[in-house]
Amino acid sequence: MFEKLRIKEHMEIADASGQHVGTVDDVEDERIKLTRTDSNDHMHHYLPLEAVEKIADNRIYLKQGTQIPVGV
Repeated sequence: MFEKLRIKEHMEIADASGQHVGTVDDVEDERIKLTRTDSNDHMHHYLPLEAVEKIADNRIYLKQGTQIPVGV
């Protein structure tokens, strides 16, 4: 398990295969808020903290099978 305090603004988020998914804008409660600039619809999208597999090298890796929000 990771500490959510380690998640900081502007950290990259990658899927389980290492492909870029988005960039952290903020952490709100138990969700990671993604920046609007990474989305196709220019809206904020969210990922649950429970989807995080690990944090390494200033990058957040998601668990295999995590649903990526529509528009990202």
